Amino acid sequence: MAINRIDQKLAALAESSKKALVPFITAGDPGLEHTVAIMHALVSSGADMLELGVPFSDPMADGVVIQKSSERALARGVNANYIFQTVTEFRKQDVKTPIILMGYLNPIERRGWDWYAQQSKIAGVDALLIVDLPPEEAQNARELLNQHDLQLISLLAPTTIGARLSHACQQAQGYLYYVSMAGVTGKGLLQASNLKDRIEQIKLLSQVPVFVGFGIKDADTAKACVEFADGVIIGSALVSLLAECTSVEACQKTVQQFLSPIRNAIDLV
Repeated sequence: MAINRIDQKLAALAESSKKALVPFITAGDPGLEHTVAIMHALVSSGADMLELGVPFSDPMADGVVIQKSSERALARGVNANYIFQTVTEFRKQDVKTPIILMGYLNPIERRGWDWYAQQSKIAGVDALLIVDLPPEEAQNARELLNQHDLQLISLLAPTTIGARLSHACQQAQGYLYYVSMAGVTGKGLLQASNLKDRIEQIKLLSQVPVFVGFGIKDADTAKACVEFADGVIIGSALVSLLAECTSVEACQKTVQQFLSPIRNAIDLV
């Protein structure tokens, strides 16, 4: 597999001793014409990578904020073609920022794995993160994606332990997405006493960086997590703010006001 943009970005972050900031947005929300501009605004405000949410009618791991965002996007006609057109348009100005498509199995299987992987590669996607793909069943998908120079990002939950944890860490590519709590997106970050110990345990088993997601909502929670994690992923808090935007310019301003303080905070760690 060719050198991936994700690996290049991670190497640059490690060299500069910086932590990764990875925002999540839902493609097509708050409007079809907003997404590319929001993506560029995220990068200019300090994002290292972008997780682009693929709307799905039954997003079982997502809380109300992202569920409603997906519903709005689907009602506007967002589909796989729109996703790939959006990434293609973004790549006209930005060929360096890694893009991870985050979603569920059903939209991929409807179009076929080969087609989806090929179109992802052509558009300029770097990895897929598939919420409902169990690690025990991911090998074939990983091999197919790798043939198209795409990575498969793995999720780890607080309940992932023992042999399953070891297997997931051994197979990990890019980075590991550690879900900070059992539940859905949008809940408050649990400041459990064992969160730090849990991340350190995973890092001992993994050859790739460990990012924390779910519950990261502002500069304070992000800074607290990167004291021991390699990066943070922020979704619901940002998606909620963007839902209120009525123009591209308003979205760009919202992104800058939300993300820049978080970038500044984690750079102090």
